[in-house]
Amino acid sequence: MAWNPRVEGVAPFRVMRLLEMAQQRESEGHDVIHLEVGEPDFATPPSVVAAAQQALSEGRTRYTPATGIAPLREAIAEHYRQHFSANVDPQRIIVTPGASGALMLASQLLVGPGDRVLMADPNYPCNRHFMTLAGASVDAVPVGPESGWQLTAELIDQHWQDDTRLAMLASPSNPTGHVLAADELSRVVDTVAARGGHLLVDEIYQGLNYGMEPLSVASISDNALVVNSFSKYFGMTGWRLGWLLAPESAVEPLTRLAQNVFLAPSTPAQYAALAAFTPQCRELLEARRQELEVRRNALLEGLARLGLAPSLAPQGAFYVWLDISALDDNSESFCHRLLEEQNVAITPGTDFAVEGGEHYVRMAFTNSVPRLEEALQRLQRFIAGQG
Repeated sequence: MAWNPRVEGVAPFRVMRLLEMAQQRESEGHDVIHLEVGEPDFATPPSVVAAAQQALSEGRTRYTPATGIAPLREAIAEHYRQHFSANVDPQRIIVTPGASGALMLASQLLVGPGDRVLMADPNYPCNRHFMTLAGASVDAVPVGPESGWQLTAELIDQHWQDDTRLAMLASPSNPTGHVLAADELSRVVDTVAARGGHLLVDEIYQGLNYGMEPLSVASISDNALVVNSFSKYFGMTGWRLGWLLAPESAVEPLTRLAQNVFLAPSTPAQYAALAAFTPQCRELLEARRQELEVRRNALLEGLARLGLAPSLAPQGAFYVWLDISALDDNSESFCHRLLEEQNVAITPGTDFAVEGGEHYVRMAFTNSVPRLEEALQRLQRFIAGQG
């Protein structure tokens, strides 16, 4: 039977297979340390859970407007005003079923068959795949420490072609955890505008920053589209709620798309998310960010002792992108053997990089410091056992 050929351009997400293997080992009695998936061991903040329970008890289970309830859109706009000095009209905010929903809307609006999209390589694979499903071709631009693992204005200018329509950034990025500085982000905005193209910025790890203040492109430009999520900083992964910030001219077509593709985001999740913006919840979330920074530092120190520290420490998110080329030339085999021999689950770089992913792995510092230290001990034993 023949399927849509665009689906053939969507590669499997290898980390999910590795997670399945890790869970199978756990069911067999093995003590597995999970450093593979992008989900910290923190529970959703209690006030958010309580808000959802109250919404359910009040019968708030019916459809909402396709773009989300007005109080939540207003709360998100206030979030931009308070923390990023960006004046955002709530009407420009479209609440979506997760950041994936926002990516779906943006990709369908911005590109189609024959268009080209610029992205950094490595990058979150679903960013590429959404563009592929829209019929566009992705030009994955290799980046490294010399560009801060980011797609810079210079690289965009160098790789832009006549049929390029979109440049997509991620800051903080997955898998490297690196951030585009304000001056470079401003240059990116100007470069894309000069080319007559669109700019889409993935900010789903915004707020999880270390040693620097969070930044949003919304404080630089009203024309960039921004994808964000309640999953990472706000600790609401399973609630599947995100948003898309769009230029005013894009709101009407995006609303039509949302009406047809999603109908509406989850109603209980929207009312729960309102509690995420309260001062009490913000205090808890900041404490968790500080804990993640402690974990990051502990992991980096341990990796340095093993001679595996990255040349640039991650500035955001909760990942470390490690070059293992001195140990193995097959990251998938490396990760599978590490799981089988030492019960440590990490992610092969081939999930994220079009080129060179076989030389890298991603480790998530989403577990406690004692568990990270145990994982480092097991990694040391694994490396010693490889000779």
